[in-house]
Amino acid sequence: MKTLTIREAREGLSHPDQMFADADEVLVVKHGEPVARILPVEPRKKAFGSLRQFLESQPMQAVPSEDLLAEEREDRA
Repeated sequence: MKTLTIREAREGLSHPDQMFADADEVLVVKHGEPVARILPVEPRKKAFGSLRQFLESQPMQAVPSEDLLAEEREDRA
């Protein structure tokens, strides 16, 4: 973990790619006390590769929805 003072962080923010290139995490301190922690951004993961993969991953319904609706309507009557 890289440690910077507030002054160093302020001066380095004009070139953040150089400032954070060699560190996974940067701790910013003021008078020796930590005030901020800068972490790298993790890329967003896709939930599914494609619509086809999503649909294939869904379980198939054993009973047709028409039958389920008809049963529910009969129970209400």
